[in-house]
Amino acid sequence: MFSPAQLRTALLTLLVGCTAVAATPTAPTKLDPQLLALVASPQRTNAFSARDAARHPAEELSFFGLEPSMTVVELWPGGGYWTEILGPYLAAKGHYIVALPPPRKDGEGEGVASWTALVERQQARLGTIGRTTLGPDHFELAPAGSVDLVLTFRNLHNWMRGGYADQALAACFRALKPGGILGVEDHRARTDRPQDPKAENGYVRQDYAIALARKAGFEFVGASEINANPKDTKDWEQGVWTLPPTLTLGEKDRARYVAIGEADNFVLMFRKPKA
Repeated sequence: MFSPAQLRTALLTLLVGCTAVAATPTAPTKLDPQLLALVASPQRTNAFSARDAARHPAEELSFFGLEPSMTVVELWPGGGYWTEILGPYLAAKGHYIVALPPPRKDGEGEGVASWTALVERQQARLGTIGRTTLGPDHFELAPAGSVDLVLTFRNLHNWMRGGYADQALAACFRALKPGGILGVEDHRARTDRPQDPKAENGYVRQDYAIALARKAGFEFVGASEINANPKDTKDWEQGVWTLPPTLTLGEKDRARYVAIGEADNFVLMFRKPKA
């Protein structure tokens, strides 16, 4: 007998069908000079810039089709890695909105305090940033049909753990204009093991993520391998947080995990149908 979780995983995998192996466009070879200049800016936080070799910010944002006149929503911006790039890039012609995690009972949502401090320090260069909340009781990101691009970086597993991934993706769908794009990055789970619906180890199967987005109404456009890491075997003692940048185990085997680098991450693009 299958458990309810196993049956749900099987159903979601079937929903993907052949779409999971659709054409996988790569990031454009010609990148916007303005975007490249912002990535190279000495005004960025040193700890963020140090991660660029693993995260490929200009290539990933270009893959998602970012343009300076867009209305863009970033979900759960963490400490502000992407804010330092998206804020000034969109400041003159576009609109940048962040959906922060809801407050926790023990204080701020994860990363909110550090993100707020960063914005206060760099307010002049970041421009006006709209703010809303995404969480168990709030799923209105922006007026319906008003957003060109919704971005989420390494957050899907958190919403799965919280039990509201479906609601979060449905909120993205509502906020986007017809033809608008959803960009999703997260830690890629192994395909030889069933997906844990709660993603307790921080990893999400790529086919499972595609199925979740399709269930919300999105079309799968394609994937990029710019953040792939074949050294990540995805069987770590403390899940994905064993690896950089978290290094949960501290000094235990630190050199080994640093040599492996950040997790193997998928980068997926979805579109809200035009009709």
